[in-house]
Amino acid sequence: MKKIGLLSDTHGFIDDRILNHLVHCDEIWHAGDIGSVEIIDRLEAFKPTRIVYGNIDNKEIQRRTHENLHFEIEGFRVWMTHIGGAPPRYNPVVLPSLRNDTPDIFVCGHSHILRVIRDKDLANMLYINPGAAGKEGFHKMRTLLRFNLHDGVISQMEVVELGKRGAIEP
Repeated sequence: MKKIGLLSDTHGFIDDRILNHLVHCDEIWHAGDIGSVEIIDRLEAFKPTRIVYGNIDNKEIQRRTHENLHFEIEGFRVWMTHIGGAPPRYNPVVLPSLRNDTPDIFVCGHSHILRVIRDKDLANMLYINPGAAGKEGFHKMRTLLRFNLHDGVISQMEVVELGKRGAIEP
């Protein structure tokens, strides 16, 4: 079993509250718009990570991360990218690949909108966007997700609310 901590859109901000919520995770996944290499360094020093870059990330971040990650874990085929759209309006760049080789789990960020939904039109694929963990953007609540993966079963999906975007709490 793997316990996953999933975040996105940190935009150069990570605080101890985020890391405290990820302390029991086996892996951390970051779905882009990291904002600084220091965040990559901090996450990689803390836990094993899988990171894709986003549209705000500079060349140094892009060199250290990936545009797309395709991997298998605990019986799931996962695709993680930053700008994926959302059901039923996926990014037209990713839609043909989603149709031709549908993953079990499709993870993206970018919208700052927390959303977890099954797409019945794409083989019941699980679409996951963890919202935004950073303090930049239009979202009202900073969020991340935690969940377990084990032998093709996803369980204990939980939303962690980190506080309002404008008010960083101790």
